[in-house]
Amino acid sequence: MFLAIDVGNTQSTLGLFDEGGALVRGWRMSTNATDTSDMLHSRLWGYFGKDGLELGSVTDAGVASVVPALERAWRRCLETHLGHDPLVVSPGHDCGMEIAMPNPRQVGADRIANAVAARTTYGAPVIVVDFGTATNIDVVDASGAYRGGAISPGLMLSANALFSRAAKLASIPVEAPEHALGDSTEAALQSGLVIGAAAQAEGLVARIRAELGEPDATVVGTGGLARTVARATDVFDAIDPDLTLRGIREIWLWERARA
Repeated sequence: MFLAIDVGNTQSTLGLFDEGGALVRGWRMSTNATDTSDMLHSRLWGYFGKDGLELGSVTDAGVASVVPALERAWRRCLETHLGHDPLVVSPGHDCGMEIAMPNPRQVGADRIANAVAARTTYGAPVIVVDFGTATNIDVVDASGAYRGGAISPGLMLSANALFSRAAKLASIPVEAPEHALGDSTEAALQSGLVIGAAAQAEGLVARIRAELGEPDATVVGTGGLARTVARATDVFDAIDPDLTLRGIREIWLWERARA
């Protein structure tokens, strides 16, 4: 079995794939940059044991991390368990996709994984909107090359900044309201946060499609809040919460085929 690990700034997502590529089980954990390889190994044992799975069934693994300290800790953890090097997706890594940017090493590992999985699943051109700590937009052009995208503060990052600076605004459920015109403070906040995120996605996608000259480029939403934002817009052709994990596995398959 293959274990894919997507280490984000706030949360990390783990996915266990069987030999046929089906996602058997997934877990989500808080990202803690102080975790050691031993602590991570212990967490893995706990997750697998809780669900009646054998950690020994994992024969290969891959990591895409935006937290350098945890990239090193996961690498050591997985080397100890596997007895060989895991895949580590990194800027400049040969992932089977052309990175058509002046400096390919600037691209985050999660963005590469998203682009690879989106091209494999939905074809090209394709635009991915990933709602995480940051909202990332990643673009694959008609030739199948990664072209770049956009990065903005994530929905929850914006919400937390607002709540911490505005004393009279309490935390609210992050969900899509029925109307953009909020008739209460709670509805107005939900409109600004969720419908605002949807409108931002719509606007950026429209501009990117125009710049690509691809008005019908497929748009895929992913990340923890993708389903919430999708309730406020019809810009998405698909919502795919497991996109990044599948991308890690796709890059591993590419490497294995070349070996």
